[in-house]
Amino acid sequence: MAPHVILSVLLALSTRVNAVPIFGIGNTKSHAAVSILSTAQTDPFVKPARFSQIAYCSPQAVLSWNCGPACDALPGIEPIAAGGDDGLVPRYFIVHDPTEQSIVVAHQGTNSTNPLSVINDLEFNLEPLDSTLFPGASSSIKTHDGFALTFARTADEILGNVTAALQSKGVNKVEIHGHSLGAAIAVMDAVFLRQHLDPSVTISTTVFGLPRSGNQAWANFVDQNAPGLTHIHNKNDPVGRVPPRALGFQHFSGEIHIQANSTSVNCPGQENQDSECVDGENLLHLSVDDHFGPYYDNISMSGDFCPL
Repeated sequence: MAPHVILSVLLALSTRVNAVPIFGIGNTKSHAAVSILSTAQTDPFVKPARFSQIAYCSPQAVLSWNCGPACDALPGIEPIAAGGDDGLVPRYFIVHDPTEQSIVVAHQGTNSTNPLSVINDLEFNLEPLDSTLFPGASSSIKTHDGFALTFARTADEILGNVTAALQSKGVNKVEIHGHSLGAAIAVMDAVFLRQHLDPSVTISTTVFGLPRSGNQAWANFVDQNAPGLTHIHNKNDPVGRVPPRALGFQHFSGEIHIQANSTSVNCPGQENQDSECVDGENLLHLSVDDHFGPYYDNISMSGDFCPL
């Protein structure tokens, strides 16, 4: 999400929240004990962070795998498809990672300089899932309208390319990554692909700087259909706190929170209330700069960090 959008939402809600029904009161809150992760446990997040950074690069740079230091850090990657207009349709790519024997999908976050991109964040009504894309999903499952519409613009193309790549490369693993708005799209991709790909295909999802993207029913649906999903939040990044639970939004499980001292904490369950987790953060200490990073291996994410 765009930094100025985050601040606008937080300021607006500070004056409105007492005037709206507290829909989030009945939602799940975890009080499970947190644990510090070792370096060996966080090292696997470096490559997803790099892919998420590269999603901000132009499709042309990605298709030639010539996007500067970010691409140089991942030699041997085989590009398959890339697209997006850096606005209403965030950039995305699909590649083959021979080392991991996987097909990788990654989505760009908001371009705060493009009004069409920012619009994707501002439409935050909770609306039912598209029954065409998610057949059989309960009407009680509702998602952030702007995120869902943005996801839908590339869903069929992602599915077609991933299906073809799995067959042509002879692999059975898909990895999905993204940052900010791209993280929200990536999560929807994960659930969507799980419903449409063969059950034998393994789907792994690691995202960064994730905003809340749906209601309690959506959080439960993600937990059921994307087990093992990991969403990583950096220090005092405010994006994980919006849209607020008071408006009916809910994080699913899988939170990892990078602390001020750069250690990482595993926050079990949905909306863990520990002070070292996103929902337990002090609102007075939030920092928009933390949204961009640095994450693991000193990787930061925005158009500034992949200008090609």
